[in-house]
Amino acid sequence: MTLLVLHFVADESLCGNQLMERISTLTDGAVAVNPNTMYPLLRSLEAHGLLNGRWDPPDRRSRHCYEITAAGAEHRRRLAAQLEPNLDALAHTIDVIRHELLAR
Repeated sequence: MTLLVLHFVADESLCGNQLMERISTLTDGAVAVNPNTMYPLLRSLEAHGLLNGRWDPPDRRSRHCYEITAAGAEHRRRLAAQLEPNLDALAHTIDVIRHELLAR
């Protein structure tokens, strides 16, 4: 989840609801993020200096939006590099299972 959040805020400032929608859209609904998961994660990433948060609009505090920091961008690169071999293995495993199930 952390990598997805950092990935999406790397391109633009986003709020929690927008992030939950993007993750749901990306996964075609397979991953439904609960606000009770997303908002503590965002606060933690901000506390660790990986995100900067701001109220939008600043005078009404209606939406808290986040943007990535330099430390967050570096953390994103590290997480992506660590995840890549696992994604390749998972994609291969899914192809093998699909072939096995459809070949009969």
